[in-house]
Parts: sequence; structure tokens; C-alpha cells
Amino acid sequence: MRISRVLSRRQSAATLAVSAAIASLLLTACSSAGKPRVELPPVHADFDYQLGGPYTPPKGVSVVTRDHTAPPARGVYNICYVNAFQAQPDAEKEWDADLLLRDRRGEVVMDKDWGEAILDIRTDAKRKRVARKVDAWIDECAAKGYKAVEPDNYDSYTRVPGGLLTADDAKAFLSLLSAHAHRKGLAVGQKNTAELAPARKDVGADFAVVEECGQYDECGDYTDAFGDNVIVIEYSEQGMKKACEGWGDEISIVRRDRNVVPAGGEGHLRETCGTS
Repeated sequence: MRISRVLSRRQSAATLAVSAAIASLLLTACSSAGKPRVELPPVHADFDYQLGGPYTPPKGVSVVTRDHTAPPARGVYNICYVNAFQAQPDAEKEWDADLLLRDRRGEVVMDKDWGEAILDIRTDAKRKRVARKVDAWIDECAAKGYKAVEPDNYDSYTRVPGGLLTADDAKAFLSLLSAHAHRKGLAVGQKNTAELAPARKDVGADFAVVEECGQYDECGDYTDAFGDNVIVIEYSEQGMKKACEGWGDEISIVRRDRNVVPAGGEGHLRETCGTS
């Protein structure tokens, strides 16, 4: 569950610039040491969130997120979405039964909002087994030409009863995925989970992809941790207004319909700070 809170901006533009420069130097150093070069998304770029299905990006868009099953868009920076911490709806049978988190009655724990079974990442052995499947999707992303990966549901531990999962479990698992993605030359976007943003370096997150930080007054959490390497998706008029007023000159912000319907489909909505 999200916790609304108002945060002050604690980083100056100069500090953010220095942070970006240091990050660039570190990435270059890794490349020169023989590791694949990891390229971060351009900051404050026009962004489109295309999880509902791929379509030609609107004019001016230079960063796009698509599902790992879709091809990347041409001529832009592509982020590859993978559902890393939960099974897709009705896909429980694609996972070994013991990798589905179960409550004390032996029932599979579900994310009821999305009808997704939550994966069991409580032990190192299970984390490695779950990671093998997710890593295979990450490999597909790299092979298709994506530049980054967005592992979703980092915050699953907040939606389970009785502390069955912990923040430490989530961080340990994301660390595994990040290390693999970096070996493939992919940047890693932390998805939501403002309370763990300060741990970004520990888990290997390079930038943030966040939903409704304007709506819930959390954008400052992410910019404090990631500087201007933050991409925001808002779904409400109020959230978009707050995000644009507070952060529109610094980070990437887009408003989409909640079902992220492809362009031309019924209910499709896409706005930016300049058009909303």
C-alpha cells in the first residue's frame, strides 16, 4: 500500500549534475574493463508506456517501455518490461508449485488487484530458481535490442499477509536480476517502491520507473535517490497536474490510461506536461 507524504527537494541542480557525471564515468569504466556497456535512458525525455500493446511512438518520443514479448520500437531507447516478482494472471502452472508463495494454510498468496500469484523468494535457493526463468526473459530482451529492463512488482512484499515476505527478500532478489541484466549490457529500472529507493546502489538499480508519484507525493523520494534519472507514469488528472507542477522541468512524465490501451483503441489516453 502506498503511503502519501510531502517531501522537500533536498538535491540542488548542481548536485544532480555531479551525480550524473559520476554515474557516466562509472559506466564508462565498466565498459573499458571488458564488461558490456550499460546505457541509461536520456533524462527528461518524452516517454511512452506501451504495456497494453506496441504501436508507433508519437512524434518526439525517444523512450518507450514495452512488454518483453513485444519487439522494441525503432529509433528510440527501449525499456523491456518483465513481471519479475509475480506470475502473470492465470500463469501459475508455468511455475514449479513450490515457487508460489503460500500462506499458513497452504493457499497460494495472490495479488488480488491483478489476479497474480506472488512468487516465493524467501530463500537464496528459491530466489536463484525464480531468477533462472526471469533471467531467460532478460536474455530475450537483450537479444531483441532493448537497452534496459524494468522488473515489475518489487513491492510485492508489501501486499502479503503476516510478513511472509520482507524488504530484504525483495532487495536480495532484485540484486540477482540486476547483476544478470548488467552482464547482458542492460540498464535496470527500479519499479515503484519509494521506501527502498535509498537502497538503489545496493540492488543495482540505475534509474527509476514509477507510477503515480505525483498522486501520492513520492516524486521527491525518487529524485533524491536517482537524480533526474526518473520516469513517471500518472493515471489521473490530479496526479498529472501535481507531477508536472513539481517536477515537469526535471524528469520524464507521461499520463496514460490505466489499461495502457494502444493508440487507436477505445479508451486510449496519452498526455504530457505540455499537453495535459
